[in-house]
Amino acid sequence: QVSQYFVFILPAETMTVVIGFEGSANKIGVGIIRDGEVLSNPRRTYITPPGQGFLPGETAKHHRSVILTVLQEALNEAGLKAADIDCVAYTKGPGMGAPLVTVAIVARTVAQLWGKPLLGVNHCIGHIEMGRLFTNAQNPTVLYVSGGNTQVIAYSERRYRIFGETIDIAVGNCLDRFARVIKISNDPSPGYNIEQMAKKGTKYIDLPYTVKGMDVSYSGILSYIEDAAHKLLSTGQCMPEDLCFSLQETLFAMLVEITERAMAHCGSQEVLIVGGVGCNLRLQEMMGVMCKERGARLFATDERFCIDNGAMIAQAGWEMFRSGHVTELSDSWITQR
Repeated sequence: QVSQYFVFILPAETMTVVIGFEGSANKIGVGIIRDGEVLSNPRRTYITPPGQGFLPGETAKHHRSVILTVLQEALNEAGLKAADIDCVAYTKGPGMGAPLVTVAIVARTVAQLWGKPLLGVNHCIGHIEMGRLFTNAQNPTVLYVSGGNTQVIAYSERRYRIFGETIDIAVGNCLDRFARVIKISNDPSPGYNIEQMAKKGTKYIDLPYTVKGMDVSYSGILSYIEDAAHKLLSTGQCMPEDLCFSLQETLFAMLVEITERAMAHCGSQEVLIVGGVGCNLRLQEMMGVMCKERGARLFATDERFCIDNGAMIAQAGWEMFRSGHVTELSDSWITQR
């Protein structure tokens, strides 16, 4: 590993400032962290019309148009200049190829212009480390749920290990694609709007429930509700709010089940929910009931840090940098996987 990284030994008392660039999906954010303190964390969201998703090329174009503005905002809010930054961190992956490349190019350029070391960060670990910082969870079983990821993760033998995951599409992707079917707005996000509509739902519609050991499957549920929605709504058998309620209850029950199974396997007494879907208060409520029954504690963050943001990349980068890791320019590629 010595040949793979430059090694920096920092005195324990040194205040380390890391700037993080995030842009793996439709959010573009730049955050600055100083020894666990969030100094700034501005971001922008690429929002498409109802019934549409976001394509990689168009998303990257959006990111290119605003990233330098967001960078300047981050520096201004933090009251810092380039000379005050110790390291530049960026999302190396996973994510959408074109947006990731956009952010990586800017991060590489900034690091070279400022003469600062560069650090490629795993997006998933960024979510987890920001959640741990924000909640002070010590050694939790992590439920990472977003538009692109659905995983149950725990730390074991010096690695984050995946104990369960989706075998097809992510829970957030399932919600987003259902929102397109019934033309729910993408502003501020389809998942948030489904959550608000679900609060008004009163009729539960039976949907497929697919848990396979530690893993879940969401593609069949999506196919079923896509096919059934038009028929149920056109014949007046239910309201859109009832479908939102039913879908949420089913998807989240599956997540609670596999999380509890992972907790039992690991002997864990903490659950940390991270990722954009982790903002959902109904998911937090359902997970909270399970934790209470087990005598465990639930930790969750709000929309500032659940949703993709630059500060989470800065925080994971801070931990890596303090441990002596730096990414060489020749290794500063991106990966969608």
